[in-house]
Amino acid sequence: MEGSLSLGSSARGRGPVLRRRFGELVIRLALALYALVTLYPLIWLFLSAFKTNDEFFSKPFGLPGQWSFDNFGRAWEVSAMGTSIVNSLLVTVLALVLTLVFGALAAFALARFEFRLKGFWMGLFLLGMLIPVHSTLVPLFILMKKTNLLDTYAALVLPYAAFELPLAVFVIAAFLTSIPKEIEEAALIDGTGYWGIFLRMMLPLSLPALSTVAILGFLRFWNDFAFALVFISKPALKTVPLSLSVFATGYSTDYKLTMAALSIAVLPTILAFLLFQEQIMKGMTAGAVKG
Repeated sequence: MEGSLSLGSSARGRGPVLRRRFGELVIRLALALYALVTLYPLIWLFLSAFKTNDEFFSKPFGLPGQWSFDNFGRAWEVSAMGTSIVNSLLVTVLALVLTLVFGALAAFALARFEFRLKGFWMGLFLLGMLIPVHSTLVPLFILMKKTNLLDTYAALVLPYAAFELPLAVFVIAAFLTSIPKEIEEAALIDGTGYWGIFLRMMLPLSLPALSTVAILGFLRFWNDFAFALVFISKPALKTVPLSLSVFATGYSTDYKLTMAALSIAVLPTILAFLLFQEQIMKGMTAGAVKG
């Protein structure tokens, strides 16, 4: 009798365990399928970079019949990819430095101090996030023409930093708000000034938020085409998106070279995300839950 009771209880105990394991298996399979669907366009891009133009149309979803590594060398040479990568890196780094410096300063003031018109300044930054970026191309072009900034790095760096600044302020301010006030008060008692608090305490603590702003800004600056097309005409100053346009004309497109150049262009963004993905996740969730 006791043996039958123990068998029955063990069978009932295994039921929830099996159901839980089955549910976990279903979730993992669903996530694996979602990851495959998400990554497939990138896989397709890299596979297409090794194909000929005929293979690109005859078997768009198949493997290359012959892996043409020469596509990458040819794409690099035709598009002057080396020069455009240097230009994109320079513009992106300068814009990121301006965005992070001024964004961190503004966020520190808005998150840690109480002053008159604080709500006004917060609303002003919010308004900056609502302005469509491409609607400012014409007035910015006129302004830069009058100030002789066209065909310079400043023509891209300044608008990039200005339009990314509102997002930087909100992300960093949300993170700084979650830091206890007692840390700042203790530093003031020890004789540390506000600049010391900002540089020695707030900046290191807000590294996840700064990393989030940096990677989002990097993606936006690196992939921008509209501003570079309007403000830059010198071949020596062209960025990566502009260099990719040389493979397409009004009559035809060299798809094998286009895919090879695109594969080269996306590698820095993939590398940046892989290096800072942990910081990005921390920054995205910062300030969402207090306590």
